[in-house]
Amino acid sequence: MADASRTNPQEVEGLGYIGLGLMGAPMTRRLLRAGHQVTIWNRSQDKMAPLVEAGASRAATPRDVMASSDVVFMCVTDAAAVEEVIFGHEGLSSAPGAGKLVVDFSSIHPDATRNLATRLKDANGTGWIDAPVSGGTKGAEEGTLAIMAGGEAADIERVRPYALAMARRFTHMGPIGAGQTTKLCNQVIVGCAMAVLAEATRLAVNAGIDANRLPEALAGGFADSIPLQLFVPRMVQGIHTPPLGHIATMLKDLDTVADVAQATSTPVPMASLAGQLFRLAKSARGAEADALEIYKLSASERQAI
Repeated sequence: MADASRTNPQEVEGLGYIGLGLMGAPMTRRLLRAGHQVTIWNRSQDKMAPLVEAGASRAATPRDVMASSDVVFMCVTDAAAVEEVIFGHEGLSSAPGAGKLVVDFSSIHPDATRNLATRLKDANGTGWIDAPVSGGTKGAEEGTLAIMAGGEAADIERVRPYALAMARRFTHMGPIGAGQTTKLCNQVIVGCAMAVLAEATRLAVNAGIDANRLPEALAGGFADSIPLQLFVPRMVQGIHTPPLGHIATMLKDLDTVADVAQATSTPVPMASLAGQLFRLAKSARGAEADALEIYKLSASERQAI
C-alpha cells in the first residue's frame, strides 16, 4: 500500500489510472514503459486485460485504486462520470486521501471541476489538479500531448515527471479550474479548425483538384498547421479508425464554451457555428463517430458517405 505521507516526487510513488478509453489506455502504457507502478480500474472490465499483461495491477474498485496509489490519474467521459468515480459506490472519496492527489485529464466545465475538487478535499483530504489534454489518440500513443493544468504550484511540480512521461508539454495555467478554461480555448480553435478544414477540403474535391495534396501545397504558408497536416488526409481518405476523438466529445466541449462565454459576456460566433455543425454531425453520423466525419456533412449524393 502506498504511503500517503510521501510528497517528494523523487521518491517512488504508486500511481493509479482510472478510465482506459481512447486516451487513457495509451497514456497508461507510457507510464508503464517509463517504469512506473500503475494500478488501474475501468468501468468496462475487459479494457483492463491488455494493460495488466503489460504490467499494470488490476483494482476491483476506484476506492482500491486510491488505497494503493499516491497519485491517481483519471480520464473519463464527462462531469457525471467524474462524479461517479469519486463519490459513487466504492469511489475515490471513500478511501483515505491525505497527502494524495487526483489528476483529472477529463474535459469538464471549470465550475464542475472546482466543485468536485472542494468536495473531495472536504471528504478525505485529497488534493486536485485539473489537467485536460490536447493532441488526440496519436499524441497519447506518441507521448506528444499538450497538458494544461490548474492547481497548486507544489502539486504541479510533484506530478510533472509523471506527466512528461505522457506528454511533451505540461503547463501550469493557474488555480484549480484554469486548466479546464484553457482547454476550452483549445477547443474553440480545434473545433473551428475541423469545420474550416472540412470546408476547404470539400471545395478542393468539388473543384476537381487533388485534396490529398493540400497539406503539401500549403506547408510553410500561413495556412499550415498541425490540424491541416493531420486532419485533411484523414478526411479525404475516410480514415476514421481509430477516431481522433468522438463527435459527442467535441460537441460537449463546444457547448461548455458557449456556457462559459455567456457567463463571461464573451462573443463566440465562430465557436457557436462550429457547435451547431457538430450537432448536425452527431445527428447524421452518430455520437461515437470520429469528429472528422464533420467533412461528410457536405458530401453530395454522388460522393461516398
